[in-house]
Amino acid sequence: MLARENGFIESEWPNLKNHFADGNDVDASNVRPRLELVDSGTWQSRLFRLASLTWSVPVSQGYGRRMRFLVWDESNGKLVGLIALGDPVFNLRVRDEIIGWDAEDRKERLVNMMDTYVLGALPPYNQLLAGKLVACLVRTREIKDAFASKYATTTGIISKRKKRPSLALVTTTSELGRSSLYNRLQLDGTRYFRPIGFTVGWGHFHVPDKLFNLMRDYLRAQKDAYASNHYFGEGPNWRMRAIRKAMTNLGLHPELLRHGVGREVFVCELARNATGILSGRVKRPDYRGLLTVDEVSELAKTRWLIHRAARCPEFRSWRKEQILSLLSSECVQEVGSRIHSPGAVVARKGM
Repeated sequence: MLARENGFIESEWPNLKNHFADGNDVDASNVRPRLELVDSGTWQSRLFRLASLTWSVPVSQGYGRRMRFLVWDESNGKLVGLIALGDPVFNLRVRDEIIGWDAEDRKERLVNMMDTYVLGALPPYNQLLAGKLVACLVRTREIKDAFASKYATTTGIISKRKKRPSLALVTTTSELGRSSLYNRLQLDGTRYFRPIGFTVGWGHFHVPDKLFNLMRDYLRAQKDAYASNHYFGEGPNWRMRAIRKAMTNLGLHPELLRHGVGREVFVCELARNATGILSGRVKRPDYRGLLTVDEVSELAKTRWLIHRAARCPEFRSWRKEQILSLLSSECVQEVGSRIHSPGAVVARKGM
């Protein structure tokens, strides 16, 4: 994936690099996070894309509802981290069991839920445990209000109905196995994410893009609709279904999609009665006690950032140029050497 992004990195890094912090830019006691909702086609969208390339698991563009946020530090104008919420998967056993859903309930009320597909802090803030702060910002009034502003009056692409959703609950999963970020994530007696179990180890992250594209070519040659029916509204998880169809047609057992790596599943309840909303027992969400970004940030700074900065002052040696080293492929390293070479000429785009 990174190799495909070389041109983007080379053109955008000079434009966007100053939004990343050096260690000396950060005063843990003065960090003041602010959420900015990202619109497509903007410099903020390009910054989100560039920053997300540092993630260890590739970030999908996805389909359906999407809300992307940049988390800024108002004290210095630098980027703290990223949050991205999208439509949750339709079938998730451990989630559905705690809600008590059957298929019809899920179809009717899944609209009141989102899933975090990007969540975390960037260097040097991650060295101060700011990933925990960013995770806690999911459960804030600003997130709830942004969801209401964007989706409360929209018409569903599949159902063609206005359901007037309220964001009651957000799910997320660990990258691999147990999560040190979300476990015991608590501020002032409030649990921000709680674990509910593990996935059973099915997926497609172990199928590389090159192989997947060959599968699509095969399906096209067979004039199979699964080669291209990836538009939102045509069913959940098209990539998984396309791989399964290609395997079946080739006589391979779909069991090959079982990678065996269970991912821990967490829920973040924005509404106090989230389960009641999702199960259909109650109609109106109860947001009493839901804090603002400023209120959550002050609690998180006191609990994590300030103590961490005192114990681990080495974060101050971080330099923004080291971001390029996180984009770890030979091609990207080559891009980095061209950008830093004295004679490099890089196209610059206006922000």
